[in-house]
Amino acid sequence: MNTRHGAAITAILAALLFGATTPFAKALLGALSPFMVAGLFYLGSGCGLAIAMFVRRWRQRSDASGHREIVMPRKELPWLIGAIIAGGIAGPALLMFGLSTTPAATTSLLLNLEGVFTALIAWFVFRENVDTQVFLGMMAIVAGGVLLSWQPGAGGAGTGALLVAGACLCWAIDNNLTRKVSNNDAMFIACVKGLVAGVVNTGIALCLGAHLPGPAFIGASMVAGLAGYGVSLVLFVVALRHLGTARTGAYFSVAPLFGIAISFALWPELPTLSFWIATMLMALGVWLHLRERHVHEHTHEALEHNHRHRHDEHHQHTHDFEWDGVEPHVHPHRHARITHTHAHFPDIHHRHSH
Repeated sequence: MNTRHGAAITAILAALLFGATTPFAKALLGALSPFMVAGLFYLGSGCGLAIAMFVRRWRQRSDASGHREIVMPRKELPWLIGAIIAGGIAGPALLMFGLSTTPAATTSLLLNLEGVFTALIAWFVFRENVDTQVFLGMMAIVAGGVLLSWQPGAGGAGTGALLVAGACLCWAIDNNLTRKVSNNDAMFIACVKGLVAGVVNTGIALCLGAHLPGPAFIGASMVAGLAGYGVSLVLFVVALRHLGTARTGAYFSVAPLFGIAISFALWPELPTLSFWIATMLMALGVWLHLRERHVHEHTHEALEHNHRHRHDEHHQHTHDFEWDGVEPHVHPHRHARITHTHAHFPDIHHRHSH
């Protein structure tokens, strides 16, 4: 399996895990406030990943063979802080306030804007390349998402709808800012996001008069959050590293399809015609993305960074430490300036202009 297909599967798995939390969240909303559900999900994500990082560090503490930890450079911290503020604080707050005055059907339709905003920011602000095939694939996936959430006769396009659209814009900004730090430890990024967003959302819920539920509710919510918000975000960041923001966001946009499919399994109901048409549209979009082949002569400027890698055509370097030959491995390394031609994507090594 090549890197592109592996990264695409990673993004789709992230969407599957995130989509699977939707039916569970729907069930919890009958007993808990939206802010409390979001807060417990994020806390489960942050705490669970923190435990996983501790175990990983404990197992590798005596490893001196090149399997080193990725330490985020201070110059990249503003990108991470911005992503947390936009996606973990502002986004959920705008969504919850928007939900209070906006019909559920209208909200579902508006949430499709996240994928559109993500792609537009990636293309026009961060200059990520877009081919006709990628654009058409993105439109097919968005059309499938709109069809999934379409309910004729739903109104409510007012201030609430603008707040929901604002939440989508915040998450789109989050996605693009996270791409700037995606070469760092994905587990660390997701852990910090989860802890901060969890504390903020739970705090808002308590300030608005909500009460903490019983241990069973807390435990179930945090476990669901670890899978749907924690592991899902780790996979999303890894996909960002290899595919860029717009493509990863497009794959992640199929999450509602998985959520609805799981709902049909949990609460048996015959899928509607619109579900099958949406499935075909999203499958078409994914297929168009998978068959993309972007090739041209390009130049890699000299670059020094730290991420997990193999000694491929972009990583021909020596080591200043004793190396056991195991790949992939992690250590700070420098790329010399090189010009060549091959098929590529806007990953962490191909963020050049066209």
